[in-house]
Amino acid sequence: MRAIGKIKTVYFLLTAIVLLMIVAADLKAGVLVAHTRVQRVSLPDTTISVEIARQINDIQNGDGLYYPKSVARFYADNRFESIWVKTGTNLKPTWEAMLIIDCVLQFGLEHSDYHPDELLYPTLHAMLDTPANFSNARKARFDIMLTDALINLMNHLHHGKLNPVFTADKIDADTLANFRAEAALANALHQNDFMASILSVQPKIQEYVKLQNHLRLLTGQYIDDCYEVPDGQVRQIAINMERLRWINSGENAYVHINIPSFTLKFHQPDTVYQFKVIVGKPATQTPVLQSNIAYFTTAPDWKVPAKIFAKEILPKAQKDNSYLERNQFAIYNNKGTYIVPAIAALRQIQQNPGGYYIRQSSGCDNSLGLIMFRFQNPYSVYLHDTPEKKLFARDARALSHGCIRVENAGKLADIMLKYDGSGKSIPIVHNAMNAYKTKTFTLKTAVPIKITYLTCEVNEGELITYTDIYKKDQALEMALYNVTDPLAMK
Repeated sequence: MRAIGKIKTVYFLLTAIVLLMIVAADLKAGVLVAHTRVQRVSLPDTTISVEIARQINDIQNGDGLYYPKSVARFYADNRFESIWVKTGTNLKPTWEAMLIIDCVLQFGLEHSDYHPDELLYPTLHAMLDTPANFSNARKARFDIMLTDALINLMNHLHHGKLNPVFTADKIDADTLANFRAEAALANALHQNDFMASILSVQPKIQEYVKLQNHLRLLTGQYIDDCYEVPDGQVRQIAINMERLRWINSGENAYVHINIPSFTLKFHQPDTVYQFKVIVGKPATQTPVLQSNIAYFTTAPDWKVPAKIFAKEILPKAQKDNSYLERNQFAIYNNKGTYIVPAIAALRQIQQNPGGYYIRQSSGCDNSLGLIMFRFQNPYSVYLHDTPEKKLFARDARALSHGCIRVENAGKLADIMLKYDGSGKSIPIVHNAMNAYKTKTFTLKTAVPIKITYLTCEVNEGELITYTDIYKKDQALEMALYNVTDPLAMK
């Protein structure tokens, strides 16, 4: 009896030591777990939990992981328990996680980015079937690497792999409020459909959904099948899906301008309105961006960009002394004093154009036309009407200095006002346009605007390709696939 008592005493002492080791590991990793959570760890899992905490502490500097801080937060929130490599529980999420990682090419991504050398099916089978043959260190390593691969994939699906704004370091630092992959992964584990929950982090924008569906149809593959190497057309779809991930959003109504197709689409829940647009020339490219249209102005005057003033308008004014008056231009110095455009003054201005600026007043020949839509952006571009209506008859319409000219701008304003619940303002807008009267109309709810560079899209089930007018596809494909021989458009 005394021997049995001693055994029980040793058993409880060992249990207490293991629990203390977990707390100590938590403190060392900088992710302290609440005492009440530690008490809930079952005895068979404690040694693996300690090993997971130890390994996470060792790789806090990022060695071997894409998102070490995100992985650490994930396991801290789950008491450092083994999530994937465990026995006697529901293993469906484990195998679905492996399947998703194995078939990332379905989403235009590269298998090599998700620890393929470590996440092997035979290894996982053996760990689950004969766990005693593997050390806790190996099981913990597999568990951590699968978690990191999933977090990496979810960030790629949501933000894109090469997002110029949301880099991996910024995401891992937990500075973004709208999406945390580790939290989304933890939530997916509690859903009936784990796989669908993981894939739900993708963009909801219609253009992305159509490309994703077409990519599956094109290859004849769905999530439970995999293919080896994507061909040129698949890669073209993939690089455009990547671009759409950079503007990931799920608004029901938004204005979408696609540069290579020269189109503007105003998406609403029940319909889509389409307009022709003119975009920037290759030398003065329209930037990719997202913002919100908060207001528009009728009969706007135009402060001419400095480069256009110096390189285009001043030389024309010196050759033709009626050019400025005929086109309703007025020159001012930087103090706001009007400058009489005599030849001598123009020559002096030519020597120091940075000390002056030029405005074009509203009127029928104003370069901005009769209406201008404003949205905040660092490039000082905007959407506007134009008096040169004949240019919309051209198929290739990369003709501007970077701003976007839209055909039937008055109709676009009407649609915005109706959707905004301000339809009664439509006659006022048209009266102001007809009278060349400058008037600003503020929307009750700003309309999101997305300017993209998509060289292909799906229309009624058919893949439509556009000319790569700014020559951007090759560089993105090489970066996305880490290749020097691009296949897209071959």
